[in-house]
Amino acid sequence: MEMPVLSYPQLAEEVKQYAIQFFRNHPDERYIYHNLEHTQQVVNAVVQMASHYQLSDHDFFIVLTAAWFHDTGYFTDGANHEKAGADTAAAFLKDKHTDKETIDAIQKCILATRLPQHANSLQEQIVCDADLFHLGTDDFDERNKLMRREVMAFGKDISKQEWRKTTIALLESHHYYTDYCQLLLNTKKQQTLESLKSKAEKIEAANINNTAHKVISKQDGQPKEEEKKKDSRPERGIETMFRISSANHQRLSDQADSKSQILITVNSIIISVLLSVLLRTLEEYPYLKIPAYLLLSVNVVTIICAILATRPSIPPGTFTQNDIAEKKVNLLFFGNFYKMSLQEYASGMLQMMEDREFLYGSLIRDVYAQGVVLGRKYRMLRAAYNIFMFGLILSVLAFVTATLTR
Repeated sequence: MEMPVLSYPQLAEEVKQYAIQFFRNHPDERYIYHNLEHTQQVVNAVVQMASHYQLSDHDFFIVLTAAWFHDTGYFTDGANHEKAGADTAAAFLKDKHTDKETIDAIQKCILATRLPQHANSLQEQIVCDADLFHLGTDDFDERNKLMRREVMAFGKDISKQEWRKTTIALLESHHYYTDYCQLLLNTKKQQTLESLKSKAEKIEAANINNTAHKVISKQDGQPKEEEKKKDSRPERGIETMFRISSANHQRLSDQADSKSQILITVNSIIISVLLSVLLRTLEEYPYLKIPAYLLLSVNVVTIICAILATRPSIPPGTFTQNDIAEKKVNLLFFGNFYKMSLQEYASGMLQMMEDREFLYGSLIRDVYAQGVVLGRKYRMLRAAYNIFMFGLILSVLAFVTATLTR
């Protein structure tokens, strides 16, 4: 018997209707996140990326079907829902006489969404990025709250602080596979991560201060000698201030690196397009030479500034006993000791830890040095953005002028 020829658009519509009916036939009020609404959001993200990459009908069908089936397994085997969803998809597609190669590709896309995600082909990368597309959108807060409520609906009591730590760990470990999502979503995802970290640190600092106030209240009647000893110890508030300042500087540095990477990536793409497409046709369209070279120059200068913003500078990596004695060296920064032996470094650290003035002086120098580096990074980064913004405007005007006056 001759097998019918598959029509992927028609079969995709059947997949959609089956998936919608599947969710309606498996009502479970506990699944307030992994439901039809989430599935439709993933499908929309898949369609968006598939259109961007101009997938063939066959590949488009693979990613679309994987998106519709990827969470159906929650209603049959919640602990291993990826495998269950892949099996559900395979059973449906076999009834529709779909070839084994296509079914295998769809199952691989679904299985790739298991955390931590592991995608190989472009199809798998698209489905993985679509599944966590919300991490880099304005919908993140709402979707994250729904996810926590769903977890609690299954009997796991988890506090806001614990959930926040889990979310921070997810955002730190996650990365988008496709360059489309990296350019579109990474900045927002990084902002969300920084906001969650800042909130967690503020709560931790508040808890420390509350604990300190309670201890002080209990010890109001202690002898003056004990109060003097307590005053001579490093204060928690000061330590917290240094820790938060250093962490804030590090986040700002990471953000600057991320912005530089975006500039480098965008301008590299523009340069590759210019070199591969436009410059080849300049002999045919000579009036476009000046605008093309102007745009190319803007891209190159922007990349140079972005690289300079993140290019590290390495100090000599040594210190002397005289530096220790005069308390001039900052042993908290690797650039001041990476060429020293462990014994010399340990000896210097012990002296610093025994001397409160030396210790706090080193912390102050460390925070100040981070600020100086940040200032240089952001100056170069601002210059890169200004060059790119104004240069792009000039280049577009040059293209328009050259076209109109040719």
